[in-house]
Amino acid sequence: MKDKKLRNVWKEIKKNKESYLLILPYFTLFLIFIVIPVLFGAILSFTNYNIIQTPKFIGWSNYKRLFLEDDIFLIAIQNTFKFALITGPISYFACLLFAWLINELSPKVRAITTLLYYAPALSSAIFFIWTYIFSGDVYGFLNGILINLGIIKEPIYWLQDPNINLYVLMIIQLWMSLGTSFLAFIAGFQTIDRSLYEAGAIDGIRNRWQELWYITLPSMKPQLIFGAIMQVTTSFAVADISANLIGFPSPLYSAHTIVLHMWDYGSIRYEMGYASAIAVILFFITVSINQWVRRILRSD
Repeated sequence: MKDKKLRNVWKEIKKNKESYLLILPYFTLFLIFIVIPVLFGAILSFTNYNIIQTPKFIGWSNYKRLFLEDDIFLIAIQNTFKFALITGPISYFACLLFAWLINELSPKVRAITTLLYYAPALSSAIFFIWTYIFSGDVYGFLNGILINLGIIKEPIYWLQDPNINLYVLMIIQLWMSLGTSFLAFIAGFQTIDRSLYEAGAIDGIRNRWQELWYITLPSMKPQLIFGAIMQVTTSFAVADISANLIGFPSPLYSAHTIVLHMWDYGSIRYEMGYASAIAVILFFITVSINQWVRRILRSD
């Protein structure tokens, strides 16, 4: 039975050998830079490895330490889930909404508007702007406005106060979230067969909202799934924005995330086995949520 299946697979490969040759470069890069590092990291997570000495197998000790001894890791999980559950869905629907609105514009205006909306996702200098806006002294842009309007009397330490800095990061992340998902949605709107709208009008569709729900969204389900995967991955991989704006580590670890915790042990303490265990946990969290989202979007 197995030999028969293998023969069928080999026949299929020979039949479509040109297609397999075309995907070979991508598959090779994917294998070298994604699959092998993930497997290597999973193996390292069961070792004590400090880069200099040979890895020493210690079994499940790193995972026991993570969940039973590392209180900061539990804080990082809480912050990461809070950040992802708020910014992920909001930014996803914001990308979809803005892509839908921009798609209604003329081609030239659409191209310019798309660039303007996508620009924040490309610029690293945007951190300096947000640092000025949320500066904790009277010279900060937001504090200056609020003091002049009489709303507050003392400046608010937006990025240093452990009670609010994570929510400030969420606001900034939402503003910067029009990235790859946004472009995928724009492309999805462009590939829809226009004759479907004519057929829908004949079948009783009377307004744009019905067109969106019954024609547009079902027609761009692959882009919706891709956008959801990108938003989930981006939300759970947040790190740069916290390190650049609040500092590393943040006050009382109030904006500490799983990726920052991994950076701490991998890049500063050089406990690569422990950092690999953190990476494995993050990998399984992201994959599990991605599968759940894909299942929801694939259902009718």
